[in-house]
Amino acid sequence: MSGRQKLVLALLLGSQFMIAVDFSILNVALPVVGEGLGFSLAGLQWIATSFALAAAGFTLLFGRVADLVGRKNLFVGGMAVLGLSSALGGLATSPEVLLTARVLQGLATAAVTPAGLALLTTAFREGPLRERALGLNGALMSAGFTAGAILGGLLTDLLSWRWAFFINVPVAALVVILAPTVITDSRPEERPRLDVPGAIAVTGGLLLLVLGLTRAGETGWTRPTTLAALAAGAVLLVAFVRIEQRAAAPLVPIRVLKRRSVVWGNTAGLIAFATETSLVFLLTLYLQEVLGYSALATGLAFGVLGAGTVVGGVLGGRAVGRFGNRRAIVLGGTVQAAATLSLVALGTSGAWVWLLLTASFVGGVGNMLMIVGFMVTATSGLPDEEQGRATGLATMTQQVGIALGIPVMSAVVTARTGAASGPDAVLSGVSTAILVNSALVLAGAVLAGYFLAGGARTPKDG
Repeated sequence: MSGRQKLVLALLLGSQFMIAVDFSILNVALPVVGEGLGFSLAGLQWIATSFALAAAGFTLLFGRVADLVGRKNLFVGGMAVLGLSSALGGLATSPEVLLTARVLQGLATAAVTPAGLALLTTAFREGPLRERALGLNGALMSAGFTAGAILGGLLTDLLSWRWAFFINVPVAALVVILAPTVITDSRPEERPRLDVPGAIAVTGGLLLLVLGLTRAGETGWTRPTTLAALAAGAVLLVAFVRIEQRAAAPLVPIRVLKRRSVVWGNTAGLIAFATETSLVFLLTLYLQEVLGYSALATGLAFGVLGAGTVVGGVLGGRAVGRFGNRRAIVLGGTVQAAATLSLVALGTSGAWVWLLLTASFVGGVGNMLMIVGFMVTATSGLPDEEQGRATGLATMTQQVGIALGIPVMSAVVTARTGAASGPDAVLSGVSTAILVNSALVLAGAVLAGYFLAGGARTPKDG
């Protein structure tokens, strides 16, 4: 890499790390935030849900907007909104103000993430340098999820939950100051039109899908409101595909949606994000409800998982270069599935934490190999003018996967435990969900590997 490329990489990776931290930094602090601002117990989850709805629902739209207004412009504008909304959240004195700040943070994330990824993929040509850059990006994003849990606990214990917001402000300001001179913009030579009907359909569909999944995790999968949201979301997403078939300037051309690398690369990514984020949820239940760990101790325990994802990210680009995208996905998924399966043996004794730490480290490495393989696969073979679409799809996959995993695994735990309570009941539910989690990873890796055969880049063909 040239010196300028290293500077661009550092700036883009730093912003993506900061966004990843935002996803989890408030998780361990939610009870304290609720107590400080007067949230009801039922309303507390909306601190996380409002962010997830905006981030997942608008990502694909902003991925296309980045192609229209310039990726650098959207990236810088999104970082400015992220800094201002973080300041608003830190100064909030009521639930309404805090939720407004979280929605703005989610919208900023939906703009910055695909724009930043598109700038990253266009700054490095397809090949070893791009694979290395995407590997580091994946490692830092996964490490950011873990760092957010640790940092949130430390800031809340030592200072105040408000610093979980304030810490973003100087970082965002630094990026806004440096980005205009460091980053070279990239956009299509001809400015395309925005597919408004397609944008409305996919945004509405994703919003309803995430809302339905969230409600399913809270109240069950059979409630009328849950089923109505999921059904309406599915109808809008089907309508989106039909609209794209007829649109003169589609948000995502059907030829892109039909690419084997796009379809199965994103399928692998969806499963990778859904299973790993939900595994963190399951292990949180185990550490706190079975072993009696505090929120801060739980966050620190996940530092080992973060270390595993960093190692996996560093190795990911090399694995893709040596084995090819498809084999990296299969290898990573198999390693993650085996490590996850070993956690079924967890018991009620504190000595089992060593199995948890070892398996989470190994599983983190495997998960990151799978994610790097997904990112390289989903963005390869497309020209620079379509990288906004490709990274928008990949980012949407990431956001939906994060939103999908926890409600599904929560429903498995609830179905297993029923009305029972206590450490033994929680452990039984967690063990069953871990088994399901492992099976999903393995199935996703095997299916992606099978259908990508002949369609993903191999080391021989460059």
